[in-house]
Amino acid sequence: MAKLSKRARLIREKVEARDYEINEAINLLKELATAKFKESVDVSVNLGIDARKSDQNVR
Repeated sequence: MAKLSKRARLIREKVEARDYEINEAINLLKELATAKFKESVDVSVNLGIDARKSDQNVR
């Protein structure tokens, strides 16, 4: 197994394996941002809709 860097170990210690509320997650991301460039985050959301039903369309 590859060794983790100091930065990765520090982040792993601070993050718990659980679901976070959106505001809490954003604050945690800002706290853990240590790169020398502007970092970005990808978000995926499961809406739980049926695309075949016209009343459940997302715009």
